[in-house]
Amino acid sequence: MPQTKATTTTDMVAHYSAQLASDLERNAAAQDAVRAELEHLEARLLALRGNHAVLLRMRQALDSDAPVRRSVGLPGGNTRGRARDPRRTGWRGRLTPTLVSLVRSELAGQSAPSSARRITATLCEAHPDRAIKTTVVRTALEGLVAKGAARRVQQGRSVRYAAA
Repeated sequence: MPQTKATTTTDMVAHYSAQLASDLERNAAAQDAVRAELEHLEARLLALRGNHAVLLRMRQALDSDAPVRRSVGLPGGNTRGRARDPRRTGWRGRLTPTLVSLVRSELAGQSAPSSARRITATLCEAHPDRAIKTTVVRTALEGLVAKGAARRVQQGRSVRYAAA
């Protein structure tokens, strides 16, 4: 009988060991699934937050008395020759905010300092019809810093900007 008891104990240990291994595999698979879903939800939340920030800045720009510039052009981006004259029949000018006012609104909507590249990306996303270059945004930012409307924050070699 003592050998039967040892065999039964060994069988039970093997059974529980196999069960634990199976449970550990299921747990690891469940963790991977939840981690993947969490990453997907975090990416979606980040995109929604970005859209929300853009919408808030657009509302601020519309509500503010931001200076606007009159841009005139033909459909398709052709602005050559006499078509630039807004008095010509059939061509209407449209009012668009200046880049400086867009940059100022972008800075006002930010909770932390941002790089010129990040601000450019946000503006390009919000205004796909405009060709906005990082160098021009940086120049606008430096102009705002010179006027005291923005402040420059240097972190190592990178430069970030925030509203004054």
